[in-house]
Amino acid sequence: MRRSAEAIPAMSGTLGRGRTAALLTHSVITQAVTFVLRPTMSYRAIELDVPAAGLGALAAAFALAPLFLALPAGQLTDRVGERRVMTGGAALLTGSCLAFLLAGDTVGGLVAAAMLLGTGHLGCVVGQQALVANTAVRGAHDTAFGHYTFAASLGQSAGPVLITVLGGRRDIPDTGRIFAWTCAVSAVLIVLSLALTSTGRAPAEGRREGPRTRTLLRLPGLPHALLTSCVVLSAVDITLAYLPALGAERGLSSGTVGVLLTLRGLASMGSRFFLGRLSGALGRRRLLVVSTVAAALALGLAPLSSPVWLLGALLVVAGFGLGVGQPLTMSWLAESAPPGLRGRAMSLRLLGNRTGQIVLPSAAGLLAAGLGAGGVLYATALGLGWAGLAARRLPVDAPRPPDR
Repeated sequence: MRRSAEAIPAMSGTLGRGRTAALLTHSVITQAVTFVLRPTMSYRAIELDVPAAGLGALAAAFALAPLFLALPAGQLTDRVGERRVMTGGAALLTGSCLAFLLAGDTVGGLVAAAMLLGTGHLGCVVGQQALVANTAVRGAHDTAFGHYTFAASLGQSAGPVLITVLGGRRDIPDTGRIFAWTCAVSAVLIVLSLALTSTGRAPAEGRREGPRTRTLLRLPGLPHALLTSCVVLSAVDITLAYLPALGAERGLSSGTVGVLLTLRGLASMGSRFFLGRLSGALGRRRLLVVSTVAAALALGLAPLSSPVWLLGALLVVAGFGLGVGQPLTMSWLAESAPPGLRGRAMSLRLLGNRTGQIVLPSAAGLLAAGLGAGGVLYATALGLGWAGLAARRLPVDAPRPPDR
């Protein structure tokens, strides 16, 4: 089958157009279901009168599974193929929906369901990213991962909308109805997983004697790629958490803050959709440095901006820059990792991201106690600027993996 490096078919030379569409749909549904269930489990906990500290523990339950299982999931993907891992992840995601529906009337049931959700999400995402890495031709990874992360962003944006559609417009949505609907939606993921074809499985002799994870750790520039990915993703989370607080300090309505967050999200989606062209015009390393530093400057100026239109413009710049870091580091890792280790490469990045998502927002919370939301954004901007400058030490091109 002839390979192509054009736009959305950057993966279709190996997968075929139909399976490429199935993979991107798989990504949209995975993120949509996850971003429906995570807020909904918090609403159910509120219904059960769980205190605020308990909500934090519930969120941590989702993150714990990826923190401990990311590397084993990547190794499993390299060993048995992406489709089996994605199918298992989809089954666990569906199981978490059932657990929320049937056992979500107790705190213990919510915690168990949240851990299932985190594990299922991990399996789906590691399989998806490994499939993109293994099917895109060299030179087309930026486009392929740009469109993959665009699809993921689309699913994440759809999540809050689905809560309103499925749960009604009450202060506390109909959580039982949402859990029931997500069971049906997530089951579609299993069908989509079975429609895909694994391509990243290494030959048997390569799996026995091939390079291990330590090979990845010796890749030139790996620490800087992981650092940039971690800081960029944490900056997105911190912005989502503290922009409403900044808006409250400034007397902005929740509707205005919602529009500002939407602008940031749309800007990130735009940069991801056109990532291949941007990377081709500027070069991968220069694009990563410029976009990250630009996002840092915009976030640093956001607390100082007085007119709402200026704050909106700064958030568009920040969103555009923050949308670049994740797909570019995925692309760099995909082209650097040897065949048979790309699942582990993607899981290593996820491990770094999850660690950053736990550590950095916690540090931001300590800063907020003394400096307010504006101080948190200043500190986040400094961290982003540091990560952007550190990205200058990445190789201009990803090192070619050794032949197997």
